[in-house]
Amino acid sequence: MLSTYVSDGVLPGLVSLVSRASTTKVEVLGKTAFDGPEMQRDSLFRVASFTKPIVAVAAMILVDELRLSMDSPVDDLLPELAHPVVLRQPDGLLDDTVPATRPITPRDLLTFRLGLGESDNPALRQREEELGLHTFGPPVPRTLLEPDEWMRRLGTLPLQFQPGEQWLYSTGSHVLGVLIARATGQPLEEFLRERIFEPLGMHDTGFTAADPARLTTAYVGDDVLDPADGSQWLARPSFPDASGGLISTADDFHAFAQMLLAGGNGVLSPAAVAELTTDHLTPAQREAAAGFLGPDTGWGYGVSVSADRYGWAGGLGTLWSTTPADQTISILLTQRALWTWPEELFAEANSPAW
Repeated sequence: MLSTYVSDGVLPGLVSLVSRASTTKVEVLGKTAFDGPEMQRDSLFRVASFTKPIVAVAAMILVDELRLSMDSPVDDLLPELAHPVVLRQPDGLLDDTVPATRPITPRDLLTFRLGLGESDNPALRQREEELGLHTFGPPVPRTLLEPDEWMRRLGTLPLQFQPGEQWLYSTGSHVLGVLIARATGQPLEEFLRERIFEPLGMHDTGFTAADPARLTTAYVGDDVLDPADGSQWLARPSFPDASGGLISTADDFHAFAQMLLAGGNGVLSPAAVAELTTDHLTPAQREAAAGFLGPDTGWGYGVSVSADRYGWAGGLGTLWSTTPADQTISILLTQRALWTWPEELFAEANSPAW
C-alpha cells in the first residue's frame, strides 16, 4: 500500500520491515533522495526519537548493575539540577518560583516527569532558545555546546512543574544521556556501542553515519533538511543527542526491538524490560498527554505504551511498534518529516496490513 506514496513523489523512498516470530519481510522502495541513487536495505536513516528507547535501555543496564538507583537524587552526578526551583504557575513568569518539593531522580528522567520538556510557556521556550539548548525537535542544526556547558545552561532554568507532577516530552532523554556518560565515565556513544550495539550486531548505528555512501537525504515536505552530501551526521557531534541524534538501519533497529521482545537477551534483565515497556503515567497525566501521545496511550521509558503494544516514532520520518501477544515487530523508515506527512499516509503506515 505504501508504494503509492513513493510512485506519487510524496516519499523519495522507504524501507519497511515486519517480523513475526521467525519470519521477517522487508520492502525496499524508491531512492535515497528524490534525485539520488536507489534505496537499499542497509540505507542509513536519521532515526530521531528511536534514540530515546535505546538510551533508556542504556540507563536500565546501569540500574541492573546497581550503578544507578531509580529513586535516588541525581544531584551527585548532575549537580546542575540540585536544588531546582519551580514556576509558581506553569504559565507564569520565569522569576516567580518556589523551591522544588523533592529532588529529581533517574525515574523522573526516564518517564519524562522531571518538570521540563516541550513547554507551552512562551517565556520558557524563548529562554531555552536564547541559551541554545535545542531541547525539542530534530537536532538540525546541532548545538555546538559540550555536555557540561549544555547542562550548566539547563540548570539555570526553572522547572515548569514539580518533579513527578506532569509528563513533558523529550528533555528527560537529553539529560539522561549526560547522566549515563557521567555515571560510566565514558562518552555516551562508547557506552552504547560497548553494551548495546556490539552485542546486538548493530554495526551501522551511531551518532555519525557509518558509511556516508549509504546515508539518505532528510526532508521537511519537499525541502531538504539535511543532505546526504555534506550532512552534519558525517562529523561527530559536540553534544551526543540522546533524544534524537542516532543514525541506524532497519535491520539494526530490528535487532534492538527483538532484544526487548525476547526479554533482554543478555543485554538487559527481563524485569528491566518489563518496567521499560509498562505505562508509568497516572490517569491524569495520561489524559494531559493525550494530545501528544494519542488516546488511551501512556509512557514507559523511551516508549509509548498502549493496551496491546509499545513503540515510538522518529520525527524525521520513522515508525516502530511491537505487539508482544503475536510477536510482531513493525518498522518503517522514510526520509520525510512526520509533521509533513499526509493524514492518509499515517493511517496506512499504522495499518497492520503492511
